Amino acid sequence: MAFIRKKRREQQLQLYSKERFSLLLLNLEEYYFEQHTANHIQHKGSQNERKIRGSLKICSKSVIFEPDATSQPIIKIPLRDCIKIGKHGENGANRHFAKAVSGGISLTFSQVYFIKEHNIVAPYKIERGTMEYVFELDVSGKVEGVVETLLQLHRASCLDKLGDQTAMITAILQSRLARTSFDKNRFQSVSEKLHMECKAEMVTPLVTNPGHVCITDTNLYFQPLNGYPICICHLSSQCRAACGTAVTGQLQFCCCDAGNIFSCTMTLGSRGHTKPMVQITLHDVRRIYKRRHGLMPLGLEVFCTEDDLCSDVYLKFYERQDRDDLYFYIATYLEHHVAERTAEGYTLQWQRGLLSNYQYLLHLNTLADRSCNDLSQYPVFPWVVGDYSSSELDLSNPGTFRDLSKPVGALNKERLERLLTRYQEMPEPKFMYGSHYSSPGYVLFYLVRIAPEYMLCLQNGRFDNADRMFNSIAETWKNCLDGATDFKELIPEFYGDDVSFLVNSLKLDLGKRQGGQMVDDVELPPWARSPEDFLQKSRDALESDYVSEHLHEWIDLVFGYKQKGRDAVGAHNVFHPLTYEGGVDLNSIEDPDEKVAMLTQILEFGQTPKQLFVTPHPRRITPKFKSLAQPSSYNASTADTPVSPGEESFEDLTEESRTLAWSNITRLQLHEQHKIHKEAVTGIAVSRSGSSVFTTSQDSTLKMFSKESKMLQRSISFSNMALSSCLLLPGDATVVSSSWDNNVYFYSIAFGRRQDTLMGHDDAVSKICWHDNRLYSASWDSTVKVWSGVPAEMPGSRRHQFDLLAELEHDVSVDTISLSAASTLLVSGTKEGTVTIWDLTAATVLHQIPCHSGTVCDTAFSPDSRHVLSAGEDGCLNVVDVQTGMLISSMTSEEPQRCFLWDGNSVLSGSQSGELLVWDLLGGKIRERIRGHTGAVTCMWMNDQCSSVITGGEDRQIMFWKLQY
Repeated sequence: MAFIRKKRREQQLQLYSKERFSLLLLNLEEYYFEQHTANHIQHKGSQNERKIRGSLKICSKSVIFEPDATSQPIIKIPLRDCIKIGKHGENGANRHFAKAVSGGISLTFSQVYFIKEHNIVAPYKIERGTMEYVFELDVSGKVEGVVETLLQLHRASCLDKLGDQTAMITAILQSRLARTSFDKNRFQSVSEKLHMECKAEMVTPLVTNPGHVCITDTNLYFQPLNGYPICICHLSSQCRAACGTAVTGQLQFCCCDAGNIFSCTMTLGSRGHTKPMVQITLHDVRRIYKRRHGLMPLGLEVFCTEDDLCSDVYLKFYERQDRDDLYFYIATYLEHHVAERTAEGYTLQWQRGLLSNYQYLLHLNTLADRSCNDLSQYPVFPWVVGDYSSSELDLSNPGTFRDLSKPVGALNKERLERLLTRYQEMPEPKFMYGSHYSSPGYVLFYLVRIAPEYMLCLQNGRFDNADRMFNSIAETWKNCLDGATDFKELIPEFYGDDVSFLVNSLKLDLGKRQGGQMVDDVELPPWARSPEDFLQKSRDALESDYVSEHLHEWIDLVFGYKQKGRDAVGAHNVFHPLTYEGGVDLNSIEDPDEKVAMLTQILEFGQTPKQLFVTPHPRRITPKFKSLAQPSSYNASTADTPVSPGEESFEDLTEESRTLAWSNITRLQLHEQHKIHKEAVTGIAVSRSGSSVFTTSQDSTLKMFSKESKMLQRSISFSNMALSSCLLLPGDATVVSSSWDNNVYFYSIAFGRRQDTLMGHDDAVSKICWHDNRLYSASWDSTVKVWSGVPAEMPGSRRHQFDLLAELEHDVSVDTISLSAASTLLVSGTKEGTVTIWDLTAATVLHQIPCHSGTVCDTAFSPDSRHVLSAGEDGCLNVVDVQTGMLISSMTSEEPQRCFLWDGNSVLSGSQSGELLVWDLLGGKIRERIRGHTGAVTCMWMNDQCSSVITGGEDRQIMFWKLQY
């Protein structure tokens, strides 16, 4: 997983640089300022005096000495424990020694930590008592400046109030940043143009590193203030150097991990020290996200990959404007290279099976501000299996799984009752759970075997009690069910392919349990033969039918509408208010102590993800929930057109044949075209045999065109008002046309005359549909009416009898309607951009969605009736989930799309300019543009085989298109 890969890259970097020091040796919220090559003088002035060569690190709250010899421990001296700091020998006590150590710094203190002796990661050793250490700098002229810095930092560390300490250290840091700037000699090319430079911090788990950000027309750079080689290696198209290869003036290396090649360049400074710089080519950037860091909108995360949780750089800025300016510049660059993705866009891909459950959860975590660089907002995944005692894991048994509709804290009924009792008695603000489901402590609880130094950093140099460690999967699950304060979920690693977090491969001494056994590998459930088998079966469970059918319920809790408010209370999903975005405004807290304490509490407690959905999340489309209705790939007005056995290449229609046709829809070619009207064409209907094409137009005529003779056979005018649409009734005996004169006309083909007129509206009729002897008419009078139509006993001999069955009222004029495949649902689109989904069995509104900023030009259900697509004059194509009413995808073109056909995944639309556009909804892009009409494309028809298309346009023409395989 991402965190493990990141950790391995850091380990590889440290192995290559032979440096044991890590920012994780610092306290939380501590900065590393500078380092000096030095000797630690032991037993000064005695015959046993010896010098230990190493590097002295000056940090904001401590002094750290790293010996070159790995057998020697790293020494950490907290500045708050220092009694005296000065130049050695300046008070006369050691004058005889002053010449020998003219560059000496003397520290007298009461406590010291010894870390990583023999390079072994273990709990820190502490020695207490008054001691004096002397460090001799290689450059004696720097002693005075270092002592002055230490004295200043010591004063900050000894301030009584934590807020005052933080303020003074921040002032020192900002002063250092102000005196430095980005080294422009580090640009990759002399032709690069600088766009902006600002101060920022690189964020990694538990620690940050200050420095300078610089962006040019081709690259993004970060240069640390302290020269510490903290490197986030970014994905490169090629390996720019062999592993470990050195060249004059530069070190180039790569980390070949999981099939990817990561590269980074570091420049050599004096005495062989490296001066690292993170450099990301803008052309390689695939995603960028604004982030909350420390509850403040100051973060920015940059990814050069599509699906990885591990970013290439995470930056925290001191000013929001700097963050926003940098984001704007990169986003503007990406507009021409990368399509922007939203949670809704990923939802459609997940529903349609293009994304796995695992991939979808990764994307939701990323969009909800979760990052592997921020342990207080680490990606969260659900427990899905609830059986850790059986010898076999039965994924066909619903009892195997955890109830995904409930948070962990509500899974145990008895515990929940106790929590609810306390909740009812609690004063405002109330919360049900005193701990969160995701926090730095929980993340490192799971990852201690692969990231022990992070645990030591978080817990002040100690591992947790051996009996509280991550010892057993079953024990951990049981404690999550029964524990009074344990409500944690899982992390992505449980569904990855790297078992290292389950195995004590580093041979860490994690302590001894009460029973006498040492903490070693994680104990697996009986149904797992090995760690690899455990992860494989966990992945299988996550992708199982049961989880696919219920995952949306867990998403509602963590990322969706049950995260906050009444719905959260009803779902027993209420956590401490400080964990929610916007739960506290740090800028409004004037007391610096209170602000620091609040921030520390929030960061250590954990944070709830950013809310992504405010309506119920749609369920995934699985075979169990697929519509039983016959699929349809065309508009509802032609849904009853029988299969044509004519010139098409196959008669037995299958899902595969339709899929094949739509996968080749970009090969649509113009076959012939005819100008048969005097105004824009508004509707197209085709006879069962495929030989006759009926069209309506704003020139007020219904025309019958012979496809075989390519001749106009009939032209009928019912009034002097425009006709808006047409359809053929079953049997091909009657054509029905809607008109702007408020009427619907029935024309008998056999008798060549108007058979009936339905005067059903008070304004223009904009669209009609027919199914099972029912007529559906939409009108500018703000209604859609449902009529029962009794057909004549003999065509043309009697009038139809119509009874009004239902009237679906709207606030404004209705411009388009469409039926679902089973005709139990209807979707309407209005002049003001609202899309409404109606349940026709009860004549009630299911969902009303403000989809567009102008008129809705066209709407249609997907073949499985799970989604509705709408096109508006605002240029947007929007996909709505029928079950929940959620807008799950939106794509924008530079002009309105007046009409369309779609199969649920791809769209063929007719544009205002006359082009036919092929859209890939799942990929979020336009696949093809096909030249067509000289004016707007106003209507479209597709045959049942999806191999022929007819379009009508404002240029008064009808065009015949065919797929060329």
